[in-house]
Amino acid sequence: MKKKWNLVSAVGSLVVISILVLAISVYLVYQSFLIGLAFLGLGLVLLGILKLFKIKKERIYPDIVFGFIDNGFLVIGAALGGIFAGVAGAIIGGVAGNTITDGVGGIFEGRLAQKLEKADVHAHRTPFSTMMGKVIGCLIGAGIGLIIIAIVDAVFKIL
Repeated sequence: MKKKWNLVSAVGSLVVISILVLAISVYLVYQSFLIGLAFLGLGLVLLGILKLFKIKKERIYPDIVFGFIDNGFLVIGAALGGIFAGVAGAIIGGVAGNTITDGVGGIFEGRLAQKLEKADVHAHRTPFSTMMGKVIGCLIGAGIGLIIIAIVDAVFKIL
């Protein structure tokens, strides 16, 4: 029963987080600095919420790093694609960037998991903890990426 509950709680939590992310995105779509701060803030809030579920950050650290690399650089790839080729370029830049960053993120995630095992830190991965780690990393990475893009745009007027 516990395994089924963990899957249900993971899916339910992801639905709630997805609604929040979509609402923030729609509301702040044209304000990349503010949306970056909102995503970063939501990621940090979720990081704090882990304590309520008794999930130790070091156990999901590889997932957080994966998400950070994945979305942080995806944002940059999509922005560069959009600058050079408009909407189609943003889509292609996002897809190509996502493919590359998934690979890079997987390398770092795997390496960190190995280091944690050697340090006798057992991940005890569940659907909920893995989802939370990746979502937190994605939000923090996207938030920082969007903030960087907003600052670069404010200085160089590229977007």
